[in-house]
Amino acid sequence: MMMPSIRSRLRWLNLAVVAAVLVVLGTASYMHTLDEVIELSDGRLAQSARTLQVLVDGGGDTGFAMPVSPSGTPTQIDVEGHRFETEVGFQIYDAQGHRRMYTSNLAMLPAPAPTTVGFGDVRFDSHDWRVFTLRGATGGPTIRVAERHDSRNEIMHGLMIEHALPLLFGLPLLALLINWAVARGLRPLDQLASLLSGREPGNRGRVELAHAPAELVPVVAAINGQLERLEDSLERERRFSADVAHELRTPLAATLVHLDNALATADDTVRTQRINAARKGGRLLARRIGQLLSLARLESGAAGSSATGVDLVECVRETIEELSHAIDGSHVQVGVSSSDPSVVVQGHDAALKALVRNLVENSLRHVDDDGQVDIRISASPSWASIEVSDDGPGIPPERRAAVFTRFHRELAGAGDGYGLGLSIVKRAADLHGASIELLDSSFGRGLRVRVEIPYRRTRESQL
Repeated sequence: MMMPSIRSRLRWLNLAVVAAVLVVLGTASYMHTLDEVIELSDGRLAQSARTLQVLVDGGGDTGFAMPVSPSGTPTQIDVEGHRFETEVGFQIYDAQGHRRMYTSNLAMLPAPAPTTVGFGDVRFDSHDWRVFTLRGATGGPTIRVAERHDSRNEIMHGLMIEHALPLLFGLPLLALLINWAVARGLRPLDQLASLLSGREPGNRGRVELAHAPAELVPVVAAINGQLERLEDSLERERRFSADVAHELRTPLAATLVHLDNALATADDTVRTQRINAARKGGRLLARRIGQLLSLARLESGAAGSSATGVDLVECVRETIEELSHAIDGSHVQVGVSSSDPSVVVQGHDAALKALVRNLVENSLRHVDDDGQVDIRISASPSWASIEVSDDGPGIPPERRAAVFTRFHRELAGAGDGYGLGLSIVKRAADLHGASIELLDSSFGRGLRVRVEIPYRRTRESQL
């Protein structure tokens, strides 16, 4: 099921909130106004009764006396004018309880009980009436003023319509305005979507949204970061593919040539030489592939997602065991020493092993038979270090900075490497925030590589 869009949700949520607030406020205003109208109407009834009391009080200074017909019957006042006249009326009783004056619409209204006073509701002649009874002083008249509820209901209906009409006509208008406001408020999202959909493949430029709202600033930053990481990943893949195609083509072709020559010759000695040459090329090719994969893993941060405690002494011991066959075959003397039985740093086990392995392999390839390689592990309060020294030809100081470049090989260098060893070492060191120094060897000739790994300042790859 398709979920509603943000625009639709905002539109209906805003409209629902506004409608709820308006309905509550309108209802509260209607009820308050209704109470005020009832109070005002009751006040008019009381005021009318008191006015009549002043006018008909014979003991007053007005000299007015209640008119009495010659026959002694009460005086009836006809109310046949405006329709609202028929909905109000009055009755006047003397001190003996005899009705002396009344309006025709209250002719059938029974006399009040002797104790009746103030406001009350009565029903007669099929209508409900609001009645106010005012009793005068001893010997004074009793006055009743009444108003039909119909007139009040008409006022209530008018108030209801007055309060409801703004809602009926205002809510559709509010819906249109809210729709416009939501569309305008979400316009930056449309602009961002347009920018992203219009980007050309391979575009490395940052996404720039002019006058971006504060809520979109982190979104744009996250998109830019993700695009950079994606582009870096694609670039690594393209570079790896190009490296593999370029660097494996020559050794693979040489191996095939040796195999073809072995098949083409009838001389057993020559065939054996060609097969051995092909086997050597195959081993070098396998090593080359391993180095390329190691470098690719380090560049993509695949050495580990989080740092753990790694014992450098154990790491070196395992690496020496792994390379024992190559060491025995070359008759190189490899020495290992450590300032402490255990030197633990926070890092990535696979990356640190790759670092040590490539340092040792690099030294083994460049020293002569019966040469020397020395590995020292030491620790200080803030860092741990690994030093690998050999008595090989070494690297002149002016060219030491260039050896970390991928596929760089010294022209006068010995061995059959491909120029990736120190590049892998540099990438693994960067992954741990470590520093690398190329120094003169303690053997008097050769190279000494010193890697210092801080204890607490490790960092993840930013690629």
